[in-house]
Amino acid sequence: MKENNTSRRDFLKKTLIGAAAFSIVPRHVLGGNGFLAPSDHLTKGVIGVGSMGRGHFAYAGTKTVAICDVDTRHLAIAQKDLGGGIKEHHDYRELIQNPAVDIVHIATPPHWHGIMAVEAARSGKDIWCEKPMTRTIGEGKKVKEAIAQHGNIFRLNTWFRFDANFYGMNVPVKKIKKLVDTGMMGWPLKVTISKHTGFDWKFYWVGKENLPVEQAPKELDYDMWLGPAPYKPYSTHRVHTTFRGYWDYDGGGLGDMGQHYLDPVQYFLGKDQESPVKIEVDAPQQHFDAVGTWRKITYTYADGCQIILDGAGTEEGQAYIDGPKGKLYKGFVSDIPDLERKLSQYPEPAAQVTDFVEACRTRQKFALNEQNGYYSATLVNLGLAALRLNRTLHFDSDKQEFVNDEGANRLINQPMRGPWTI
Repeated sequence: MKENNTSRRDFLKKTLIGAAAFSIVPRHVLGGNGFLAPSDHLTKGVIGVGSMGRGHFAYAGTKTVAICDVDTRHLAIAQKDLGGGIKEHHDYRELIQNPAVDIVHIATPPHWHGIMAVEAARSGKDIWCEKPMTRTIGEGKKVKEAIAQHGNIFRLNTWFRFDANFYGMNVPVKKIKKLVDTGMMGWPLKVTISKHTGFDWKFYWVGKENLPVEQAPKELDYDMWLGPAPYKPYSTHRVHTTFRGYWDYDGGGLGDMGQHYLDPVQYFLGKDQESPVKIEVDAPQQHFDAVGTWRKITYTYADGCQIILDGAGTEEGQAYIDGPKGKLYKGFVSDIPDLERKLSQYPEPAAQVTDFVEACRTRQKFALNEQNGYYSATLVNLGLAALRLNRTLHFDSDKQEFVNDEGANRLINQPMRGPWTI
């Protein structure tokens, strides 16, 4: 059987090399239950090739063979960046069904993430999705269920739980996780995310009220850009680089940066399978369409751990992590005596699979995947729900629904504009 498989693989390789439609053999053509030989390359198609999406071209270990966008100007720029000759799609469903594509990269506004990820999963593609994972809690559940059913490899495009220095802490999250795991700071812990601890909430991502009605440019298919979002007349500020300021598509600075900032906290607190039970908000009343600013959002877990989002910057001098036995400040400065020596005596956190290409090759779950990613996306969406309703919310972590709150529960599964469903 091994000889037969090898012969089949060699035959297909030789056949496809001569075909103009392929420059690299997609994994599924080679068969073998998803196995990919080390000499073979993975292919990718990128949906949404604005400035964010074009950044996905350079991710190592894969070759871009297809691109999709509803703005022909974006497609032209992407073709130039890639040297031309790349298959273009106007409809994301065509890219997902493209047999040359192994991995679907989703770099659209968040109101499309859930639908596209579920469809890619059903089509047997592996998925690399921009943050936040989904715009609603209900869409996150659907993504998680689809991947469990179809066995795809999924990753989110935020990396701080496993790579790079973590903003104002100036050390990798691994070191923070190691400190928390030692118990030297005690329990429960309070984490404060603010400009004073090294994190910017980007309040320039706010919407405008009473937008002027404009004519959509001919290069943009605005109806397809809206997709499942409610119909609103076109206005330049509603789309592309400023869409984050509108509830229909994202959630301002919290939607943009929340999973970057909160996913590592969820990881080092050991909350990858748990949600907070109370969400409190201090903010002005929000506009029905345009996202505004907020002063403070407080998450409280069942064991008393808290995450404080300080938007107003009032927590000057506050530790990043505050525990009953010790504190950790910006720059990994602590009041625990002789911390580095003490820390060196403890084991490192458990290893993670941090190479997405390798995860796809070996079918191992990636470090930040649809399961733990669902919970950190839910942190973001819980905060946004409290902000939109402007009141304290109570959440059942086991049932993943709000407690005795019909209004809040309606935000879990929000209606989609036809014909779109998930």
